[in-house]
Amino acid sequence: MNIKIAATGHYVPKRIVDNFELSKIMDTSDDWIQSHTGIKTRHFAMNNENTSDLCTRVGERLLEKSGLKPEEIDLILVSTITPDSLAPATACIVQDKLGATNAFAMDISAACAGFIFGLSTAEKFLRSGRYHNALVISGETNSKMMDFTDRTSAVFFGDGAGGALLETTENANEEFFIDEKLQSVGSQHQTIHSGRIAPITKIAGTNYPKLDAFYQDGRAVFAFATETVPVQMRQILNKNHVNVNSLDAIICHQANLRIIEKISAVLAVPMTKFPTNVTTFGNTSSAGIPMALDQLQRDTHRPQKVLLTGFGAGLDYGSMLINF
Repeated sequence: MNIKIAATGHYVPKRIVDNFELSKIMDTSDDWIQSHTGIKTRHFAMNNENTSDLCTRVGERLLEKSGLKPEEIDLILVSTITPDSLAPATACIVQDKLGATNAFAMDISAACAGFIFGLSTAEKFLRSGRYHNALVISGETNSKMMDFTDRTSAVFFGDGAGGALLETTENANEEFFIDEKLQSVGSQHQTIHSGRIAPITKIAGTNYPKLDAFYQDGRAVFAFATETVPVQMRQILNKNHVNVNSLDAIICHQANLRIIEKISAVLAVPMTKFPTNVTTFGNTSSAGIPMALDQLQRDTHRPQKVLLTGFGAGLDYGSMLINF
């Protein structure tokens, strides 16, 4: 059983927020944000637009590109750390909005590595032969989880969604999957966290659920992303006898431009091989990689060997080598 990427797609909300607008509500500036992150603008979902809406837009585009009908989808995976709700799963809401009545749906929470973990999960389901068409969508409305008094976090993030439609195929030449390496460092669970829910301290009518805002230890994240993650990237390439310079593209989690530049330097690969969207979309968490993959597909139609690498809260990180 072979599996191909039949379509890619992405979507961002219409509302654009530039650095100057953020500087009006917190102690920051366009110069500070660009020098530390490389980010100029980001998109925010506003009013009634939530994560499921962003993911549904992507799902619609994937169906349109592939020519499949909603009822032909067997599986919908949504990776997100900003779901519409803890229950039901955002994927179930997307299933309803798409009319994919024959699909089972579930969410994956692996933060910024979510798309890699989602692709890996879908690949295993399809490889079983029981399922044939899967939507893997990463969607985030990070704006709703931000503390806008915290310039060390809030200025990084934007909202968006991206995804891929996977199909089984008899043609071995269309196989997308080469290899993967997924890892977690649970001992660093305090490095990045969002939406923590504390247990109750007493039984009282005043009890009401409360979530905390997004937090990250920026220095620790930078060190992890530029020291630990490149080791994994080299391991998967060496295992498959792939020279890093022979890759057509390396798509990293769009954390910030400075991290991607540092990874480029550590691997000794020019930035021209690193598709980026963080400058205009900000850090869209798990959505950044599939958004960049869709942009890469639009830029060229020739077959390419691509390394995908995501890293985020958990700490979870994963690399996947694909034909695209």
